Amino acid sequence: MTVSILTMRPLAETLTPRATVETSNERAAESAADAEARQVAAAIGRGENAAFEKLYERYHRRLLRLALMLARGDELLAHDAVQGTFIVAAQKLRHVDGEAHLWNWLAQVARQQITRICRQRKRDTTVVDPEEFIGRAIVEESDTRLEEILDAALAALDLEERQIVERFYFDRLSQKEIAEQLNITPKAVSSRLERARAKLRLFVSTTLSHET
Repeated sequence: MTVSILTMRPLAETLTPRATVETSNERAAESAADAEARQVAAAIGRGENAAFEKLYERYHRRLLRLALMLARGDELLAHDAVQGTFIVAAQKLRHVDGEAHLWNWLAQVARQQITRICRQRKRDTTVVDPEEFIGRAIVEESDTRLEEILDAALAALDLEERQIVERFYFDRLSQKEIAEQLNITPKAVSSRLERARAKLRLFVSTTLSHET
């Protein structure tokens, strides 16, 4: 089949408009997210409960993921740090420039909460120094890199193990509820959760040791 050259548009001409539209849409979405972040922070500063609930729903899961990495899988430490982070947010969050600024602010507070709790543990139970307890590699890693490592660690799990971990830690379901959903016994959930924890710790430790 022959096609007249007059009917063919240059490749760049056919691709550029789509790229422009996609870029425009991305910028619009980013702008909307930044505006919402500013509104939420300002509303929390005014003491509006609905804004705080929105902040909690949007960032609780992500903060818990980060805290679990910072705490090297210590669930109690991670949950306490996240709870402390939202308490600080309710008390001090007033203004942010955008969504990235808001997340960075929350992540920094979470790191401070981890350190505070570790120091408190050291006073109460002679636990080692916070940096030694958490690990220098974790302290020095960026939040984004820690999230990437956790995503990779979760992806390396078997499907059922990953489902159990996500439902237990991030969806806050009990082992009994998970057992009912997966049609297995609570004892099996407990066993597989412990096995998944061990795999996650090994994956994270190995990854961080290779990067230091």
